[in-house]
Amino acid sequence: MTREELYSKCSSKPIILDGATGSNLQRMGMPVGVCPELWILEHRDALIRLQTAFVEAGTEILYAPTFSGNRIKLAEYGVEKDLARINRELIAYSKEAAGGRALVAGDLTMTGQALRPMGSMELEDLIDIYKEQASCQLEAGVDLFVVETMMSLAETRAAIIAIREICDLPVIASMTFQEDGRTLYGTDPVTAVVVLQSIGADVVGLNCSTGPKEMIPVIQKMKEYANVPILAKPNAGLPVLEDGKTVYPMGPEEFAGFGPALVDAGANLIGGCCGTRPEHIELLCSMVSGLPAKPVNNLHPTMLASERMSREIRPDGPFIIIGEKINPTGKKDLQEALRNQDYEIVEEMALSQEENGAHILDVNVGTNGIDEKEAMCRAIEKISEACPLPLSIDSSSVEVIEAALRSYPGRALVNSVSLEKKKIRGLLPLVKKYGAAFVLLPLSDKGLPESLEEKIDIILEILDQAQALGISRDSVIADGLVTTVGANKRAALEALETIRYCKEELGIPTTAGLSNISFGLPARQYVNAAFVSMAISAGLTSAIANPANELLTGLAFASDLLMGKAGADEVFIGRMAERKEEKVREEKKERGKQGTGSPSAVYDAVLKGKKDQILRSVDKELAGGASPDMILNLFLIPAINRVGELFEEGKYFLPQLIASATAMETAVHYLEPMIRISQENARKMPAIVIATVEGDIHDIGKNLVAMMLRNHGFEVHDLGKDVPASKIIGAAREYNAKIIVLSALMTTTMMRMKDTVKLRDKEKLDVKIMIGGAVTTESFAREIGADGYSGDAADAVRLAKELLEL
Repeated sequence: MTREELYSKCSSKPIILDGATGSNLQRMGMPVGVCPELWILEHRDALIRLQTAFVEAGTEILYAPTFSGNRIKLAEYGVEKDLARINRELIAYSKEAAGGRALVAGDLTMTGQALRPMGSMELEDLIDIYKEQASCQLEAGVDLFVVETMMSLAETRAAIIAIREICDLPVIASMTFQEDGRTLYGTDPVTAVVVLQSIGADVVGLNCSTGPKEMIPVIQKMKEYANVPILAKPNAGLPVLEDGKTVYPMGPEEFAGFGPALVDAGANLIGGCCGTRPEHIELLCSMVSGLPAKPVNNLHPTMLASERMSREIRPDGPFIIIGEKINPTGKKDLQEALRNQDYEIVEEMALSQEENGAHILDVNVGTNGIDEKEAMCRAIEKISEACPLPLSIDSSSVEVIEAALRSYPGRALVNSVSLEKKKIRGLLPLVKKYGAAFVLLPLSDKGLPESLEEKIDIILEILDQAQALGISRDSVIADGLVTTVGANKRAALEALETIRYCKEELGIPTTAGLSNISFGLPARQYVNAAFVSMAISAGLTSAIANPANELLTGLAFASDLLMGKAGADEVFIGRMAERKEEKVREEKKERGKQGTGSPSAVYDAVLKGKKDQILRSVDKELAGGASPDMILNLFLIPAINRVGELFEEGKYFLPQLIASATAMETAVHYLEPMIRISQENARKMPAIVIATVEGDIHDIGKNLVAMMLRNHGFEVHDLGKDVPASKIIGAAREYNAKIIVLSALMTTTMMRMKDTVKLRDKEKLDVKIMIGGAVTTESFAREIGADGYSGDAADAVRLAKELLEL
């Protein structure tokens, strides 16, 4: 199947997908805790009956049951060597059930192992894992691919890159969002659609997550920025406990009743996830039959994105500052740090520019004596972990830019592409492959253009070559090519003419290196400031500049205000208020340095997740006379508490939480041998046993909870994943635990939590049980007799102390 054929199918009406596989197979006898792929191979008829029923209900695309058929997941059951056979045979079963009446999609999902820097998985290893599974599915004859139930945008990108490097079949990318409208890793719906459609997904959407009603606003947000069709595959409501079993309460009539609203919100492909049976799909098909599909909108602003936020750049939009500081030219401290593979200064530059109001960060690490490709990738990794701003990749090396675009978990800006043969031939294909935007620099092999006409010719030629590769104009930001007025009296006027042409004639946003205009002149700040106001009035959209330059940035936002741009008044007033607050903070910080209460670098290292720096900061405190107990109680614990608050406020997400918890754990482990608490003040913290329940092999959330509890002094015994109730209760008795913490990520395994509660009650063990995980709720905890529910790792600490009255 081709992309064009898929788009043709969903241009006039919604495409109907299938419903749940796992929950239906469990109803047909599949036990909890088994390898689903192996069970299906042994019970072929059950799958064929289920999928045939879906096809008869109106399903046009069947998902093959290869969901966790990757090397990592299969290794949990010791069958990774059978990967090719397993994928091949499962797809054959689905093709038999489809019988030519439905398409068959090869299904891929997360491996359960996190990418660097959150985990230890390297990007290329992950791409190879997905490529291995997708290649087997391609050989088995799938019609298209679906990458579904994804929580990490970076991992979703890796899967799409893997598929795109082996074939050109259509790819659907579907993510799972929490109640706050973001994924577990902090990605919002707009950012997801911007990044995934740019990297090569032919359809973007969401599945699982919630019931159909809650999906409607998410679909609407995606549709606004999508230039691809949108998918919706909701659950049959949220799971509840009935007669000791997990069930989805929403019947076929209620579920299907939301179909028209989902289509109206923008869903072009629609089906069901957990709890949806063939009856749900049959009624859904009936309800949306005859409804026109909303067309795909190809008119969008230029969008950049990190993993956690997106940024619009419009020709008539608010002024955008591209922070210029991460560039070693003329900065000996940054050059030396890069040679020593120390990226702390890079992280600090990123955070300071964010604090000063930058919207995008330009990243250049080019200096002698380093492996620039390695340095660029590590710098991006550190910046992305600490700062949510989208990045502009700046290098003279095509190879470095490719490595950066491949590893960056967002949609980057390439700075820049000129008509120079080496640049345009090397970079435009990379822009296309990795879905980047680029700065169009009107230079050619002849050098600087001698007239506006020559500039325009170069701009149009680059646009034509980009279009020939399938790169749309909303991926382009034109550089006004500012030169110094000291050498050319018309330099400013020529740049303004270029900016005005790009806005008025081409309708594309613009940028410029503003400070070039004053090179070699005295009192450069006045020249730069005057020029920025003139350039904005001519249509300048953005500039590569120092966001800490109050004169320049203040004039830029004031210019927006005077030009009556939408929201410019709020931006200007907010900007001035921020500047005032920054000055107050700086004054307080300076006073603190002069006294005895200076802010601790240890606190800052935990707060900002500087795990590579924290031991140096701890040593400095120790050398300055601070005791290990003081460092723990005055810096480490308050910092991790603040991290928990920021997580609760929605300002921090899983990557920041893990980075901070890891920094904290590193410091605590280092200080532990030094800490000597007097007997009269000593209070041994209670023991806690923690485990992911039987049948569930997900442990990222559980590991984070264990780490947070340890950081707060609890004696934590982590039993790992896929742990039966008998082992959990046995460990609680052995360690004299006061709390058992249970985690589950799948609806098919959450009932194993009740097994542990029942066994505790049967053995009359005096221990509290608290539960958590994506599929659990407060009401579920009450229903199974657990003593408490925690929604996240930070809350788990509060709940544990509350249950023990600490």
